[in-house]
Amino acid sequence: MSDSHAELIRMLNQIADFFRPYPREEAEQSVEHHIRDFWDPRMRRQLAAILDTGGEGLSELARAGAIRVFTDPRPSPVPQPGCDAG
Repeated sequence: MSDSHAELIRMLNQIADFFRPYPREEAEQSVEHHIRDFWDPRMRRQLAAILDTGGEGLSELARAGAIRVFTDPRPSPVPQPGCDAG
């Protein structure tokens, strides 16, 4: 694993750890949105390569949020804390 891949894995796991207390769906969406909003295309390409090789080192939540970025080109709605969507 390259140093840049190791750094992305570390960063994404930290992001996922921040959202871990949220309900699972909201946490996954929040990880997805962070990647879409703040990661440049080069970082997203590296993340895709990490996922293509199995995503070793990513936490379950980090992997789930990252996969969402690449499985649906349209982002999930941004969760609004404290608002009942249903």
